Amino acid sequence: MPRSRRSATPEPTARGRGRDRHGRGIRSSATGPFLPPLRTRIDLFDLTVASTVDYLRGVWPDELAHITFLTAAGPRTVPEDVGVQRWSVSAAEGRVVFYRLPIQRLSRLHLNDEAHQRMMIESCVFRGIAELLGKDPWDIAPDRFRNF
Repeated sequence: MPRSRRSATPEPTARGRGRDRHGRGIRSSATGPFLPPLRTRIDLFDLTVASTVDYLRGVWPDELAHITFLTAAGPRTVPEDVGVQRWSVSAAEGRVVFYRLPIQRLSRLHLNDEAHQRMMIESCVFRGIAELLGKDPWDIAPDRFRNF
């Protein structure tokens, strides 16, 4: 018994309505439409900066009591002689700003995983606060690295 054939020309589809594969509907995120994404790079960066700053506030409570720590996507200007800054320190205003994109994207990690990314962010926070306090980064938290 012969099969009936459909026409060889497909019907035109409306473009720009999202991704609809095989009539299954538009894809949603893995967490569903009502929940935020589980972890983003921005959240990981902010959490790492905040936890490192909290640790250092416990070590240097008097020196860091009135200092404001901020995160930004990147610096507004790039000085030619310095290059792209990872952080900026303003001791007169009592402010340290950490720039997320230069820290995350311009860092050359030998192993690009979450632990090494977190260590890079922590080292930038240590160096930024050391610059603010006028100390060596290794002198800021000597007990933290004592077991290595």
